[in-house]
Amino acid sequence: MLKLVLFALLAVDTGYFAFAGSTSKAIDSAAWLVLFVLFELENRSARGQRREVGIMLRALRLAAAAAVAVATIRYAFEDNVLDAVNSVLWIGVVVLLELEFRRPALVQRSRASFVTAGAILYGGLALLVGIWVWRREWFDAYDALVWLLAFATIEMDALHPNTGKTPVRR
Repeated sequence: MLKLVLFALLAVDTGYFAFAGSTSKAIDSAAWLVLFVLFELENRSARGQRREVGIMLRALRLAAAAAVAVATIRYAFEDNVLDAVNSVLWIGVVVLLELEFRRPALVQRSRASFVTAGAILYGGLALLVGIWVWRREWFDAYDALVWLLAFATIEMDALHPNTGKTPVRR
């Protein structure tokens, strides 16, 4: 139920950015929402997936990732430092999640490094929430907090479904 609520909140945020935000924010929010949905779909249907479906999911992920990169570059050109830093931190989180999801043996060999990197990335994202609150940019703070909750929920479901300790290799 929580995941469904988070998906709905993120979809509303994306709609808000599409109508009232900058082009960069609209692209960014929509691309991250697509990546989030695709990660959930991939996690739910990793086994027994038809080859064509897998190819389509990878193509959609690549297109969404390219849109995230475009939005991040646009933020930099717009001198929107907080959103640019936010995007870079999230890209780092996704890289870590992908490695943990697809290369669990590598992660296990360097567990301390991955935990440290994750703590730094999530800490940076939490700090950005605090900065947006301090600047009274309430919607940005709220949006960032919802994304943190959403990724934490997906990560727990995808990587730690049984014990909270052992990633599942798919």
